[in-house]
Amino acid sequence: MLNSKPMKVAVIGSGPIRIGQGIEFDYCSVHCIWALRELGHMAIIVNNNPETVSTDFDTSDRLFFEPLTLEDVLNVLEHEEVDGVIVQFGGQTAINLARPLHEAGVSILGTSPDSIDLAEDRDRFEKVLTELGIPKPPGRAVTSISAALEVAEEIGYPVLVRPSYVLGGRAMEIVYNRAELEQYMNYVVDVSPRAPILVDKYILGREVEVDVIGDGEECLIPGIMEHIERAGVHSGDSMAVYPPQTLSKHVISQVVETSTLLAKRLEVRGLMNIQFVVDNETDTAQVLEVNPRSSRTVPYLSKITGIPMVKVATRAIFGYTLRDQGYQPGLYPESPSIAVKAPVFSFLKLTQVDINLGPEMKSTGEIMGIARDYPQALYKALIASGIGVPRGGSLIVTVADADKAESVPIVREFEELGFRIFATEGTARFLNQHGIRANVVKKLHEGEGNIVDLIRSGQIALLINTLSSDRRIEREAARIRRASVEAGVPCLTSLDTARALLVALKARRSGTPEVATITEYLQPI
Repeated sequence: MLNSKPMKVAVIGSGPIRIGQGIEFDYCSVHCIWALRELGHMAIIVNNNPETVSTDFDTSDRLFFEPLTLEDVLNVLEHEEVDGVIVQFGGQTAINLARPLHEAGVSILGTSPDSIDLAEDRDRFEKVLTELGIPKPPGRAVTSISAALEVAEEIGYPVLVRPSYVLGGRAMEIVYNRAELEQYMNYVVDVSPRAPILVDKYILGREVEVDVIGDGEECLIPGIMEHIERAGVHSGDSMAVYPPQTLSKHVISQVVETSTLLAKRLEVRGLMNIQFVVDNETDTAQVLEVNPRSSRTVPYLSKITGIPMVKVATRAIFGYTLRDQGYQPGLYPESPSIAVKAPVFSFLKLTQVDINLGPEMKSTGEIMGIARDYPQALYKALIASGIGVPRGGSLIVTVADADKAESVPIVREFEELGFRIFATEGTARFLNQHGIRANVVKKLHEGEGNIVDLIRSGQIALLINTLSSDRRIEREAARIRRASVEAGVPCLTSLDTARALLVALKARRSGTPEVATITEYLQPI
């Protein structure tokens, strides 16, 4: 029902900016406030971060600089006598307040608290997927070590384990055996003592992400983003490309159909984010998780598609259908240009953090590279994110046994581009056996002239180091990666990122990239 009567509406912000909860959510809160004021409603912001636009004195009608706890928020809402609250634009911090605010008698605008809980509660959500016939990786939610071990034995290792209701993939890991799972479960109880632990089969494949705008009946999918790194790297730390470059028409149709089914079943009013994994063997998109809120990709997709996503979502919350706003439900036509999202890291300042990428988020921001073709967009994204794209020089390669075969064609391309290859003994032997001339460099424990000394010498342009499941090897590898950060040498821990860098290198050699405004890039060619 269309709600045109002026209301007093509170928007819950995202709180302090930290890893997993970035400025993207403040973007969403601000655009929601602008949309509210445009509709004639009084907009109140509750947030406690002084370094954001949402807490500028002239952004909203009323600003309450208060902690985002239930007690503090309720005090504000009671003082202001608000007509309703919007929680879906402040990330996980805000959405976690939906249920307790509802139980306190507050009106939650947009997607209902029950639908939010339906998406967040693992057992309830699995029943929805079964009801709709939507595939997902096998697994269950558990509350004890014995139950976790039972599930892992049943579905087989490796498994992806994580607490529910957490931010930025905190305490999420890929576990390869029983001993690691026991160790993980003992640790995670301290991180999330009350939330169930999710144990899922780890599927090797490509991740796909969509943001959906729903009006309660129909939904609009502004675009589909394909992650460049394979499944297992947190979405906030992955590079992603829009429109997708390798997805089959079958997978795209499946993603659209699944997104539409879930949006209708959850009666989404506003924004929802869905993450899929595309199984390499079956070419089937399986649902990893659904977030009944805005995501950190909303600003990115809004810019490249030209759809003011938060504005459209806010109007949907107040009863304006997608068709009322001039949008046909379904997948929006693709932009004429290609955009690549790349994460930005602060590893030089975060001195105790290992730079390897995995399920737990580590990036502190993201940028976008846009161009008429994929290689140029990728090149721009890498440069903007701080990863140097070297014209040549020396490359150190040290990869896990499981990655050696896959690394050969990648390293060969670097060699053909004029890079001199160095590698630790095992990797060098393997590369030499496959026709690549690799110079042996000592491991860290082998004394002077070792790999860290070479990195610090200033002779190295790039380091490729993939993760090993051997804890002893990884302890030494962490010191190598740390040395690369301190020496300013780009370090890639995923072969997918290395492959992307090759594409960017070739784009760089093909000529100077085009520079244009985003408005020009949105115009048809």
